[in-house]
Amino acid sequence: MALRPLHDDWTLEAVSGPVPAEVVGRRIPATVPGVAHTDLLAAGMVTDPFDGDAEAAQQWIGDTVWRWRTTFEWHDDGSDRHDLIAEGLDTVARVELNGVVVAETENQHRSYRVDVRHALTDGDNHLVVTFAAPVPEVESRVERHGALPHVNHHPFTMLRKSASNFGWDWGVDVATSGIWRPIGLDSWSGVRIASVRPLVDVTDEGGVLDAHVELEWATPVAPAASTAAAETEVTVLVDGHRASSAVAPGTTQVRLTVVVPDAELWWPRGHGAQPLYPVTVTVGGGSETEPWEARVGFRTVALDTAPDEHGAPFVLSVNGQPVQVRGANWIPDHAFLTEMTPERYRLRVADATDANMNLLRVWGGGVYESHDLYDACDEAGVLVWQDFLFACGAYAEEPWLADEVEAEAREAVTRLSRHSSLVIWNGNNEAIWGYVDWDWRRQLAGRTWGEGYYFDLLPRVVAELDGTRPYSPGSPWSFGEYLHPNDAANGTMHIWDVWNRLDYTAYRDHEPRFVSEFGFQGPPAWSTLTSVVHDEPLDPYGHEMLVHQKAEDGNLKLERGLDGHLPAPSTIEDWHWATQLNQAAAIRFGVEHFRSLAPRNTGVVVWQLNDDWPVVSWAAVDFAGHRKPLWHVLRAVYEARLATIQPRASGLALVLLNDTDEAWSGTATVAAVAFDGGRRDEVAMPVTVEARGSTTVSLPAALVDGLDPAAELLVADLPGFGAGRARWDAAEVVDQQLDPGAVEAVVALAETAPGVALVTVTARSYARDVTLLVDRVAPGAVVDTGMVTLLAGESATFRVTGVAESDAERLTADDVVRHAGDLQG
Repeated sequence: MALRPLHDDWTLEAVSGPVPAEVVGRRIPATVPGVAHTDLLAAGMVTDPFDGDAEAAQQWIGDTVWRWRTTFEWHDDGSDRHDLIAEGLDTVARVELNGVVVAETENQHRSYRVDVRHALTDGDNHLVVTFAAPVPEVESRVERHGALPHVNHHPFTMLRKSASNFGWDWGVDVATSGIWRPIGLDSWSGVRIASVRPLVDVTDEGGVLDAHVELEWATPVAPAASTAAAETEVTVLVDGHRASSAVAPGTTQVRLTVVVPDAELWWPRGHGAQPLYPVTVTVGGGSETEPWEARVGFRTVALDTAPDEHGAPFVLSVNGQPVQVRGANWIPDHAFLTEMTPERYRLRVADATDANMNLLRVWGGGVYESHDLYDACDEAGVLVWQDFLFACGAYAEEPWLADEVEAEAREAVTRLSRHSSLVIWNGNNEAIWGYVDWDWRRQLAGRTWGEGYYFDLLPRVVAELDGTRPYSPGSPWSFGEYLHPNDAANGTMHIWDVWNRLDYTAYRDHEPRFVSEFGFQGPPAWSTLTSVVHDEPLDPYGHEMLVHQKAEDGNLKLERGLDGHLPAPSTIEDWHWATQLNQAAAIRFGVEHFRSLAPRNTGVVVWQLNDDWPVVSWAAVDFAGHRKPLWHVLRAVYEARLATIQPRASGLALVLLNDTDEAWSGTATVAAVAFDGGRRDEVAMPVTVEARGSTTVSLPAALVDGLDPAAELLVADLPGFGAGRARWDAAEVVDQQLDPGAVEAVVALAETAPGVALVTVTARSYARDVTLLVDRVAPGAVVDTGMVTLLAGESATFRVTGVAESDAERLTADDVVRHAGDLQG
């Protein structure tokens, strides 16, 4: 048995379409896995697709039929079967081997295996894969099947291809074609392991692995005709514990159970450790077929949506312990998926964990991700909420699409079942909400739109193949047939009236049980933005700037969002800082409010963690990997122990949230603090908060009522609890008497850490949200913290790497050391 990758010596050529003259008739080297855009870029035939207005200039690529070719040598090794395996073809493809059509495909989200013995020849073999042009393909399907409602400009719902690949309100329109996952030839005889679903449970006996093994036989055999002498053995090995079964030829389904008595439980981060146990499945003692190998963590998962006095909760529990979710939505991390690496996945997961997140939601407009993402989450204890791939549109339920949907769903559930981090399957993103609220019913006029997928097919597939994980029909969803799907009192909620229409203070008008999407925009790091936007002069409404702002009226909404919060910026540098700062302030406001509603609120999942190209967006981490001011705020408000001051019916209150296993008792010292450092009316208040609990303490009315909003703030110091402080600004920055020159910065080189600069910032007076924009000194520079607020006389030291020693002094410049008050200068 031999699995042979076929990744070498490929060429790419344009077959038909609006192809530029310099590309017509050319064959260029192609990288497999890869896509046409990246091959054209490598050949110097196009510019960087992300730069300037290249997106518009390169639309012809998505309108073109592309063909990949390679030649490989093959000699018969005596195997019974020779299968061509394509793990991912993007998307409508015809596969020919030596002139014989061996496969026709139309689903990016599936893999394909076909027996090609009949088409192979001894010696040189010619493999050709031709892809239909994706944009004309979806448009032609509209003509054949009729238009269906969807967001954005291309009818992406017509094809089982990543929706955001056609462009989104944060995504570049680069409709790709290509062999996007590995392709190879598998020569084998006898029996092979087709798939394994290693489902886990925990009982009084210990960890339980329920291995569902699917077998395929090279030569079909009727089990009834077999003999005992011809039996083979299937074995599952877990941490030294074993289960085996003799199977007759032709047997295709085997179920084996292994108990690991001393198995340690796998926990989400913040609740315990993440032990992972290797699993090996073999057939015939391991010599007859390639073993199947993976790792599993033993844990149980449950979802509680039973009605209560407030409506219906959304409580995820692991090992019987409810989890307060602090998470982010995940989109594809690169518009060209073949550019993703295991290292890049791990960097993004580290961005999540370093920000105190415990869940990533893999959003339904992208892809079922590489094992690399889920492996990183398994190891880090980051829960994964996995959408099925339906987003913001109506999907036909007729066989021409439904057959593909079922096949991809079955493969996805089977492939991802090994991952302990995956804790919930979700039917769709905003499709049910769209049907109810976005005028779809009138447009559809009785046509199918996906309801049968979300309420029948997908839950059946999950129940059949993976009964260990809960299923939700959609996000948002209220878990009631007669309830609005985006009802705050029930299930999950998306909040987009803020950002689209309302000031971010309107977050307080919502009391969601679980908010699975909400967000506010801001630009990427200065170096990321200016690497692709070259308008002269640089302006928020410049042509290339707007190419990199995909949201409808996005920059107008950014401008409107500043009103009443920050002074109107007068320079592009101030616009950049102000809009980044306001993004962070909006999300801090929202998250602190939502978390303060615990235990009624059980989760906050911000939109979004990451970007797929350099763009103005809702992301906390930009495409170049720079952590925006928003990221630093998320790290603070996602602390397991959070202190926040919130308005309540009786006045202001100090709310303590303790998402740890240890109760906490201490003293909160609350005082009115003048911007120049003076303190008055100091009150010491004993406070206690239980493990995994919350406490609300009313603040003295006299202390609150006496505040001078323009020159004082309320401060609650809690040594040893989380960040140790909560603040209440009684006025917005624009109405406060902040000193534009409130800080002084000095830099020193770390004596014990070569290449590290330490920037110490001292506040002469109240300095809000001190941040170092270190990428303005060097695009690769990294700073360890940001959005630090200092009272008069306080100091903070920022650790900076990636800046040359000769440039260290530049780290103290006014355009690098920023704070909210400097916008008043």
